[in-house]
Amino acid sequence: MGRKTAGILVGAALAIAFLPAGGAAREKVERKVGAELVELDHSDISPPLRRMVPIPPRFEDNEEHEVKRLPHHHPFRPLGRQPDFALQSAPGPLVGTTAGVNFDGVGVPGYTVTGAPPDTDGAIGATQYVQWVNTAFAVFDKATGNMVYGPANGNTLWQGFGGRCESDNSGDPIVVYDKAADRWVMTQFAVSASPYFQCIAVSTTSDATGTWRRFAYQFSDFNDYPKAGVWPDAYYISFNMFTNGATWAGAKVCAFDRNQMLTPSGTPGAMQCFQLSTTYGGLLPSDLDGSTAPPAGSPNYFVAFNDVSLSGLNLWRFHVDWTNPGSSSFTGPVSIPAVAFTEACNGGTCITQPSTTQQLDSLADRLMYRLAYRNFGDHESLVVNHAVDVSGHAGVRWYEIRSPNAGPTVFQQGTFSPDASHRWMGSVAQDRSGNMLLGYSVSSSTVRPSIRYTGRLATDPAGTMQGETEMFTGVGSQTATLSRWGDYSALTVDPVDDCTFWYTNEYLKASGTFNWSTRIASFKFDSCGGTPTPDFSVGASPSSVSVTQGASATSTITVSSVNGFNSAVSLSASGLPSGVSASFSSNPVTPPANGSASSTLTLSASATAATGPATVTVTGTSGGTSHNTSISLTVNPAGGGGAQTAVFDSALRVPKCGTVGISCDSGTSLLLGRDGKGPEPNQPNTINASCADGTSGTFHSDESNDRLKVSTTDGAPFAAGKTVRIDATVWAWTSPSSDHLDLYYAADATSPAWTLVATLTPTAAGAQTLSGTYTLPAGPS
Repeated sequence: MGRKTAGILVGAALAIAFLPAGGAAREKVERKVGAELVELDHSDISPPLRRMVPIPPRFEDNEEHEVKRLPHHHPFRPLGRQPDFALQSAPGPLVGTTAGVNFDGVGVPGYTVTGAPPDTDGAIGATQYVQWVNTAFAVFDKATGNMVYGPANGNTLWQGFGGRCESDNSGDPIVVYDKAADRWVMTQFAVSASPYFQCIAVSTTSDATGTWRRFAYQFSDFNDYPKAGVWPDAYYISFNMFTNGATWAGAKVCAFDRNQMLTPSGTPGAMQCFQLSTTYGGLLPSDLDGSTAPPAGSPNYFVAFNDVSLSGLNLWRFHVDWTNPGSSSFTGPVSIPAVAFTEACNGGTCITQPSTTQQLDSLADRLMYRLAYRNFGDHESLVVNHAVDVSGHAGVRWYEIRSPNAGPTVFQQGTFSPDASHRWMGSVAQDRSGNMLLGYSVSSSTVRPSIRYTGRLATDPAGTMQGETEMFTGVGSQTATLSRWGDYSALTVDPVDDCTFWYTNEYLKASGTFNWSTRIASFKFDSCGGTPTPDFSVGASPSSVSVTQGASATSTITVSSVNGFNSAVSLSASGLPSGVSASFSSNPVTPPANGSASSTLTLSASATAATGPATVTVTGTSGGTSHNTSISLTVNPAGGGGAQTAVFDSALRVPKCGTVGISCDSGTSLLLGRDGKGPEPNQPNTINASCADGTSGTFHSDESNDRLKVSTTDGAPFAAGKTVRIDATVWAWTSPSSDHLDLYYAADATSPAWTLVATLTPTAAGAQTLSGTYTLPAGPS
């Protein structure tokens, strides 16, 4: 890396070679007005699908479809290092659902697999289930699971249409059911060459084997990874765009004129779109569940996770004006804080399997389909998921967002990872009672890739799931050099009872390559569909609290009404460590019907309170009904100052944390000026180059040390003998890198004698975080 050094102090005991950090990108809410118009190429009405002969898959060489990664806008994080404070430490009881049908979808046997991954998608309608997998679809009778049409190549639906939608069968399919109109919507791209097309078809009845209105729209850039959602005023869709099919161009969001597409003689005209910058990708449009429409005039919501901070979600609002496209607008991102995370496998491949060294792709660089919206009357809710790192393996992080049109917040969140197996490729939704189901893939060195699901009742403690159930057990592992898996799966809700969940995902019947199978199954919570029982739930914010001996800390306990509940709820706390007491500002509390009431929980630690981690359970009781939530409490020894941010010490000529705490972080404040040297806006951190403090230069023209953080591994304040972790954010020049980073510590910063901790090698070019540990020595007397 270079040998130009400065240092960071914790108290007066520690110094480590580093140079300070680059600032995190700042977001601001922007309102784009005036949509880009993408003109309709052509349209028609098809013959009944049942009369079309299915086009079989071509007999060709198997093809692993290239994954187009989204660029990272955050430093590389070593796996297993980021604590997940949303992690559910233990699952609840076995998920209480009743199973319905469970049958094979498109795949082996009965279908010639020619590509991977399968892009498993499907939706449930009034009488049928339509599954579209990779480049082929099939229609099933939902009562029996019998296939009534297919499997057929996707472009079967465009026979006689002409153009690229008929000749190409490129895949990346999406099928949704428009519940309000009782219509099917199916779309895939046609991208064998430029220009690129998006092909969309809308059924004329609820029968997927009937006639379809067909449409084609043309793009100059490659419209990758389309994801669609139904909304009252439009069918919304998102893309990841690539110039010339190769260069990342940012996300694009578009709206199709739903009303015109549903009208037999309607002319939908141009699609309205907004192009985002290269900072944003992987957006999902909200997809309406249930029979209650959003409030009149509500925009469609698009969400992606915050790829800069990895500690929240970004939300945009798309308002379409079909009369005056110049008044259409796309507003955002609105930043929604959430518990920090690291992408599973850093967004790439690390999922293990039995009996092979071949690992599977996590596709954890984006949210997973769908962004399911539901209007419960007293509140609006969005649920979504993605895969995150949990101590070196993949877990499923899920969120419920409320009030999306006015001050959106994460109402609850959790990471489901009950053991060391990988869980990823999830899909989540809610039924009409607010119960939630989450389906996903699971695999490990001892578990062959399989399909499982978990769920929660609306009355379960916030942020928790019940135990998991095996939907289907895989028999084989994916071998050779094939890493691609899934790309997405799909969980939808039956429009007839608005209670039954239908899930589809992939598995293998035998080890091999290009031999995937898919499964379709249904489940229902027993409590859904009857007369709703008034009930309540209990939540805590924050759910992770630290307190120092002799001090106190607080958490807001919220009791939320479910199904009109409005009785008094008494609160209590258990599991308190010795020397820690609990008190509530209000007790009992009575939430208004379909509203919520809060009480402040104060946790007071005596001077001699037992130190270390503990789990405090807050229980709410009303009559014979009790619900609880958990708070992760850490009691720190007296004298600790918590997390600290360094300032520059002119005498020692290093950044310094003057208070002993649990961590010391260079932060971002030391980037553009060190001591009296003044700002360095152009090449602030570069090693092996002169500082270009004038008007020219680039931020990274050579290797650099951008940020350094030291922290205790047990979360207690620094003390001699503690194990300390060093996280150094660096910028490397080449890939694979020939750079090296030397980490040193010194027991006495005033007269440093340096001891080498480790020599670390960057894994690739660009920004990343390198880490090492050492034992904190005693300082000078």
